[in-house]
Amino acid sequence: MAYNFSLVKQELSDVEEWLKKEYLQISTGRANPALLDSVMVESYGTFSPIKNIASVTVEDARTIRVSPWDKGIIKDIETAIRDSGLPLSATADGNGLRVSVPQLTAESKIPIIKLCKEKLEESRITVRDVRRICEKDIEAREKAAEFGEDDKFRAKEELQKYVDEANKKLEDLFDKKEEDITTV
Repeated sequence: MAYNFSLVKQELSDVEEWLKKEYLQISTGRANPALLDSVMVESYGTFSPIKNIASVTVEDARTIRVSPWDKGIIKDIETAIRDSGLPLSATADGNGLRVSVPQLTAESKIPIIKLCKEKLEESRITVRDVRRICEKDIEAREKAAEFGEDDKFRAKEELQKYVDEANKKLEDLFDKKEEDITTV
C-alpha cells in the first residue's frame, strides 16, 4: 500500500511560500511595495495594513508612492511608517507620501543577510517538523498493520526525497535573496 504524501507536499509548499513572503518584506535597497506589508496604520478606530487603505506603487528604483484613498489619514500613515522600525523615510505631499528606500552600505547588509539566514533556518525547522510528523504517521501505520516493513522503508525514502527537494528550494531562495542584497 502506498502512502499518500499530498498533505506533506502541501505543507512543504506552504513553507516555501512563507519564506518568499518573508523575503519580499526584507529591504534590498530597492523599492518594493511588499516592504510596507507589515506596517499597520490606525485608521477609523482599527489597525489596517497600508495596502488596505491606500494604493502602493513603485515610483522609481528607491521610491515607493503611497496614495491613500482618504487624504485625511496621510499623517497617520507617515507616523506608522516612521514607528515601524523599517529603515524608510516618508515625506508627505499633497497627494500622499513618498517613501524613500535608503542605499544599503556594506555595514547595513550584514544584519540583513543575518536576518535572511534566520528566516531560512525557521523554514528548515518547519520542514523537519513536517518530516517528523509524517514519519510518526508511517510508523503508526506499520504498527497498525496497514504497512509492511518494506512499505515503511519505501515511504520514508520517498518522504526524504520531498524533504531534500524542499530544502533545496529554500536554499535557492536564500541564495537569490543574498545575491540581491550583495549586488546592490
